[in-house]
Amino acid sequence: MFTSIFGAFESGIIYAIMALGVYLSFRVLDFPDLTVDGSFVTGAAVAAIMIVNGANPFAATMVAMVAGFIAGCLTGVIHTVGKVNALLSGILMMIALYSINLRIMGKSNVPLLNTDTAMTSVRDFFEKTGIDGFFNGMLTAVGLGDSLPRTWGILLFMVFVTFAIKFLTDAFLKTEIGLAIRATGDNKRMIRSFSSNTNLMIILGLGLSNAMVAFSGALIAQQGGFADVGMGIGMIIIGLASVIIGEALFGTKSIARTTFAVIGGSIIYRIVVTLALRVEFLEPGDMKLITAVIVILALTAPKMIESYKEKKRKVKRQLENMQIVAVPSEGKGEAGAALKSDS
Repeated sequence: MFTSIFGAFESGIIYAIMALGVYLSFRVLDFPDLTVDGSFVTGAAVAAIMIVNGANPFAATMVAMVAGFIAGCLTGVIHTVGKVNALLSGILMMIALYSINLRIMGKSNVPLLNTDTAMTSVRDFFEKTGIDGFFNGMLTAVGLGDSLPRTWGILLFMVFVTFAIKFLTDAFLKTEIGLAIRATGDNKRMIRSFSSNTNLMIILGLGLSNAMVAFSGALIAQQGGFADVGMGIGMIIIGLASVIIGEALFGTKSIARTTFAVIGGSIIYRIVVTLALRVEFLEPGDMKLITAVIVILALTAPKMIESYKEKKRKVKRQLENMQIVAVPSEGKGEAGAALKSDS
């Protein structure tokens, strides 16, 4: 059980980068960008093919991010310059990326099991430092020695990388350009009145969003040991689930809190899916169904809870009003009885 939850936490922190990209497009820019399903694979494909051909894995991951940025910008150009509907422009780019990703990889699947990747480099580094032995010794001391993770290095490294991206995103959204992107998502007409180029803001926002998604895809490919042309199917739903769950549980009072909520939502989503798949009658093929159910619950549960609270508040107000009306009438009755007794 511990190993499963540990693996879910490790995957969740990597997918959180993708969820931050989805948050940037869907929440900040208010753009329903379905490019995510394609750009996630683009990041994995670019990184995998470069690593297989002998490139430095960290450099390959950065190039994958650039590829995702270009894909996002192209979606923005199709929407702004081509005047294509936002939803349709994302769908068109997603379809185009399927063929592009096949071209990049040359086949439907590129294995990375016998190559040096960023994850193997991180794992080797942490094995030399003795951190793995320290944490595993602590687990053994508390009675969890029979379910030790292979390495703690990837988790610790990804926590650092993910939170670095989170803080950079927070800082960027407070800059002049970041505020312009936020304003574009809130009210295009208003930001145009200040002579801001909303088309450029949309293109830049989508580029940054898909750069994060592609970066996450590159890391997932290196963690899993392969890049597959179908690994991005349903990725937009996973990203939305992470955003919705995080916002429902942690709130959205500020940008910093919301980005933290997205990371938390991604981790919780992966843990919930992992625990659900341990149920006997569910199979790995049911993961998409589980995802859909989680998203439905995350969308409807807060509204149902709020509706229930509102009903309780209405009942409470009605009772208070009845008591206010009842008090004067009782007072009048007592005053009338006193007058009759005096007479």
